Amino acid sequence: MPDAKYLNSDSSEKYSFAQDYPDVMKAALREMHRQVGDLEIKDGLAIRGLLIRHLVMPNNVAGSIDIIDFLANEVSKNTFVNIMEQYRPTFKAHNFPEINRPITHQEFHTVYDYAKKRGLRLAD
Repeated sequence: MPDAKYLNSDSSEKYSFAQDYPDVMKAALREMHRQVGDLEIKDGLAIRGLLIRHLVMPNNVAGSIDIIDFLANEVSKNTFVNIMEQYRPTFKAHNFPEINRPITHQEFHTVYDYAKKRGLRLAD
């Protein structure tokens, strides 16, 4: 269950010191999907396939809509994605006012609803 954290290289550099994160993440997710395909569930249990997690961050610093578009357009419209709303400002978040707060319900639902609209399969 890999994470799709950022699709914005400025944010990945600023908050995680990993400017190349978006390119590496995209290549890794494409390859994982090539190897195992879409998530298969039998009798309520995942038996094989890809389930991707995405943590919604305040002020869309992660590029959530772009991540959803990438998954739908370049991985698979049948991709299962767990859109998470658990972001909590910790560690050095206080140094960045734009992420020094929990996300709003509106921020979460914007991403969740967009993923539904794009046809992705949502894991709750």
